[in-house]
Amino acid sequence: MNILTLPLGPLGTNCYIVADPAGTAAVIDPGGDADQVLRTLADRQWRATHILLTHAHFDHIGAVAELHTALSLPVALHPLDLPLYRSGGGGRNYGLTFEIGPDPAIALDAIATVAVGDLSFEVLFVPGHTVGHVAFCEHGHNAVFSGDVLFEDGIGRTDLPGGSYATLMESIRQQLLTLPDDTAVYPGHGPATTIGRERRQNPFLATD
Repeated sequence: MNILTLPLGPLGTNCYIVADPAGTAAVIDPGGDADQVLRTLADRQWRATHILLTHAHFDHIGAVAELHTALSLPVALHPLDLPLYRSGGGGRNYGLTFEIGPDPAIALDAIATVAVGDLSFEVLFVPGHTVGHVAFCEHGHNAVFSGDVLFEDGIGRTDLPGGSYATLMESIRQQLLTLPDDTAVYPGHGPATTIGRERRQNPFLATD
């Protein structure tokens, strides 16, 4: 499995382009700068088949419309985050507006996995940062794309609309900390980490 990390958009959100050995790829959380995503795909000669959204905050969806226009990719999102998505992900609160992408073609509450070439991403429901937040776990390669739920030495914000600290911690305990310790965690912001490291050293988990 090939993973490229592109910090994009106004907050430098981690967009992940994840490809199988044949170059079939998913674009996870394209927060902006669609030209960089398109250029990277072209340079690698990878063929993207899906846009996968962990949640619908503005810094994770900013390039969806442009990528859909350029590549006609289906968008996958949990329906509970659809109102947030349609409203621009809260960007107007920060003076940010952008073209909203098409309504998602794939409802992530209705399927257990998303197949991208030889890759299979299990959809983990992990609300707490938003009401419809998910993570994408590729068990065959011990990797989980956690969005804004779990970070190196941190957890997602719960002070935004739809956030809940208790719900977030339950999501982390039930869905993420049950993964093997050597599972790589690719978060929405900051460096990659592992489940084992966060279980042992993350101060939010240690004190919960």
